[in-house]
Amino acid sequence: MRTIPLVDLSTFVDGDAGQRKAFVDKLGKAFHEIGFVGVTGHGISQQLIDDFYTAAKRFFALDVSKKRQYELAGMAGQRGYTSFGKEHAKQSEVADLKEFFQIGQEVAAGHPHKDRYPDNPDVDAVPEFMELGRQLYRAFEESGGNLLRAIALHLELPENYFEEKIEAGNSILRAIHYPPISKEPDSAIRAEQHEDINLITLLVGASAGGLQLLDMNNEWQEVVPENDEIVINVGDMLQRLTNNYLKSTTHRVVNPPREEWHKPRLSIPFFLHPKSEMDLSVLDKTVTADNPKHYESITAGEYLDERLREIGLKK
Repeated sequence: MRTIPLVDLSTFVDGDAGQRKAFVDKLGKAFHEIGFVGVTGHGISQQLIDDFYTAAKRFFALDVSKKRQYELAGMAGQRGYTSFGKEHAKQSEVADLKEFFQIGQEVAAGHPHKDRYPDNPDVDAVPEFMELGRQLYRAFEESGGNLLRAIALHLELPENYFEEKIEAGNSILRAIHYPPISKEPDSAIRAEQHEDINLITLLVGASAGGLQLLDMNNEWQEVVPENDEIVINVGDMLQRLTNNYLKSTTHRVVNPPREEWHKPRLSIPFFLHPKSEMDLSVLDKTVTADNPKHYESITAGEYLDERLREIGLKK
């Protein structure tokens, strides 16, 4: 039994007016009521996803001392490797049971935003890891941009409302490795309950289960992607912009049953961010007598900085 709706993005990208409207309505309803949706027809090559998974497994299999060569000081985890036990949910002091590698935005020399996007490290130990990661990053950018076009229409904004805001945006592709659990955890789980920071997150199917969302009845529901489905969820930036009309739903990754503790888990989310200067002030049309303004004005860059400090990545 599915816990989240399923939509076909190709019906929006290539469909007729009726198909596009049906997609916009279904996506908007899912993001308003649940905050999560499964997407097929997203245009991201399964071969590319599989090849990146293989390369990521090779990277995380390296010795810790080798992986730490790609841990960059002063980057707040936004580029390169972040070692096990450094990140925690904002309401928790206990670190999640994970390590990860992040690939950030890259722009050409001479680009007006070159100074805000430091270079990603090249991983000489697994050369194909970064090559494939860059390709997957661009594929996620395109697919995410199409989803935001549909969201803009649902919000009765111009279809290209987000286009300039996300062009050369501060998005992150993260490869997350949850190692086998070797002893009874003190209190940590693989990823404690949290909400994402960004506009939307695109998640390709993980190598093992464990993803759960908190539904409107305050009950945890398992999210199990099927076949080539990608799971998309609303982030806090989009929730702020829409004054809580679109839901940034709490989710977590729970530990497997004890008999499966020996199994690692690999997950590949893409956190779609706008440029730092995007104004996240709530849209006037979302402020009503029944839904008063919930948030003060802030830019995307200021909000990201605030949240990175809350989760322990920035001091």
